[in-house]
Amino acid sequence: MNECISPIFLFPVSMENNAVQRFRQSTSGKIGLGITLTVIIMALLAPILNPYNPATDRNYTARLQPPSLDYWFGTDGLGRDILDLVWYGLRTSLFIGLVSVGLGLILGVVLGLVAGYFRGGLETVIGWVTDILLAFPSILLAIAIVTVTGPSISSVMIAVGVVQVPIFIRLTRSMVLSLREQDFVQTVRSFGATPGRIIVYHILPASLSPLVVQGTLSIGTATLEAAGLGFLGLGAQPPTPELGTMLSDAFKGGYSLSSPWTILFPGLFITLTVLAFNLLGDGLRDALDPHI
Repeated sequence: MNECISPIFLFPVSMENNAVQRFRQSTSGKIGLGITLTVIIMALLAPILNPYNPATDRNYTARLQPPSLDYWFGTDGLGRDILDLVWYGLRTSLFIGLVSVGLGLILGVVLGLVAGYFRGGLETVIGWVTDILLAFPSILLAIAIVTVTGPSISSVMIAVGVVQVPIFIRLTRSMVLSLREQDFVQTVRSFGATPGRIIVYHILPASLSPLVVQGTLSIGTATLEAAGLGFLGLGAQPPTPELGTMLSDAFKGGYSLSSPWTILFPGLFITLTVLAFNLLGDGLRDALDPHI
């Protein structure tokens, strides 16, 4: 029965080939994919290529050294190699971004599916929760959550994940509302399929494309928000390296202007990471949008 009525099984090879072809034609997508893969590989290989202990690897006699052959990115106020800090800070920032978006995606999709398919009182309550969360600026909501739970990496992941939830709720709900009245859903419902089966095997697969695009874009946003919390001292705590925390240390230490490399390279990698996922998201949108 599924092979006849579910859109996910209609010409899958052709659709996949068309998506790949459209992605290859997207310059921004290819650039974003290249940068994203490079950043992820750097983060994964950090412990192998460059073992580093942020608690002990410091040289006070080399404080605030400018970039040189010995220290490519210079050193910070504690004599730590900024290249090492950026490398491991990038690893921490990516981990926070991926986990927080994963949490927001799972919770938001589940609530969006329930609200869009079952409607009624559940939709009203979930809509109220969504409106309340969206009423707060994202960074202020994240700050409030971290303030309650206490500064830590896990608190940042929860806070940024909660900020992402209403975005995925609205996107999923709108997709469900447009799909639940489609012929293929009406057909499987007439054959006696349960709501759970309809949602999991028919509506959810047909909603994946916009969710994948939004998830990719949200990773960049989450990374930026995590860096903002780290800058405010609410993110990763010393000696754990994190890009936003590095900026905060430079400003608090009073050497951000006299030693600009201490903020240049962490800021550059924050920008590079956000840009990479935004470009990749644009490319995926071009590839997965059936109207293009």
